[in-house]
Amino acid sequence: MHFLAAAVAATASLGGLGFVAAAPFSVPSANGFPNPNPDQLKAIQSRADGTLSNAPPPAKISDKSIPIFQLVKINEDFESAYFYSVIQNITNKVPGFEVASKVKEDELLDILSTILAQEELHSINAANTLKKFNAFVPGPCKYQFPTTNLRDAIRLADTFTDLVLGTLQDASQGLAINGDNGAVRGVASTIGQEGQQSGFYRSLLSKKPSEKPFLTTSVGPFALSALQQFIVPGSCPFQMSQIGLPIFPVLNVLSGDGGRTVEPKDQTLSFSADLSGSSVLSKIINGNGADLTVVYFSGQLVPIKTPLTNVRWSGNVITFDANFPFTENVMSGLTVASLAIDGLFVVPGDVVGQTLAAPGLIQADDFVKSWDGL
Repeated sequence: MHFLAAAVAATASLGGLGFVAAAPFSVPSANGFPNPNPDQLKAIQSRADGTLSNAPPPAKISDKSIPIFQLVKINEDFESAYFYSVIQNITNKVPGFEVASKVKEDELLDILSTILAQEELHSINAANTLKKFNAFVPGPCKYQFPTTNLRDAIRLADTFTDLVLGTLQDASQGLAINGDNGAVRGVASTIGQEGQQSGFYRSLLSKKPSEKPFLTTSVGPFALSALQQFIVPGSCPFQMSQIGLPIFPVLNVLSGDGGRTVEPKDQTLSFSADLSGSSVLSKIINGNGADLTVVYFSGQLVPIKTPLTNVRWSGNVITFDANFPFTENVMSGLTVASLAIDGLFVVPGDVVGQTLAAPGLIQADDFVKSWDGL
């Protein structure tokens, strides 16, 4: 039987990924992370099955590219804390995280420990780049995770890794546009590593390992916005405004178990968003949404627009439905949704300036039913 299949099958039915009452997690620090000494760095690299690059750093980095590395640092710290929390839950036999056998537990912990060390090196690499150019380096925050059981933990890792894969596409293009081609090779290497992770998680969840021929893209502000759902308010040693990227209210996907298990077919999905802080709220509140649109990122397609239907308001919270045009666009795997003021959207970056709420993360997959994954 596959990793933890028997254990997970014995647990109660899966709930939503809402936060559970638990002490906030921070990044692991016993190994010196995020500022290890030389011996500690060697130990991290040994666990990661590889080292930081010893190639000369780029001679320059545009000021426009600094937020790219700051976002990478924030995200990698989040991932380091996340995988540390999963490892701790398995090691401490937290209910829902039991493993079917000691051999499988040891193997899974070994895999996750390697992934954790790799994420730590991603964080250190981003920090080293920022330090090289005397830029502000964001420190780790404290985080809360929906760690109710192992399947949900792997599902969440699968989803945020998919979003990272889309965001790193945006980072690569941004570096190229800014003339910082010297940093692109390292980012592309990270994309490959995250893709290998995604294939592993998908296999554990009985999905096809490779999601799409061209993975879904995204944009940096959507990733930073998504991270806010896990960061304990007030716990960061910096202000998010220092990053210089917009942060949007979450777009809640109300269908398909919060978007995690949307059926791969044409259908109507329901969404909601709290627009209390929106600068255009007074112009749209209690309206029928005629000037608004749902925008989907799927694969490498031009942003897909679909109108709002069945619009309802409760105070500053808008709830609405929208078509999910799966068949026409073959929207397998991750789709990134946003609520935006209608406009002409040719590339993903066009959507950011019109966005009111994002991201809404939708996973629509076929499952390989003869495999016994998690």
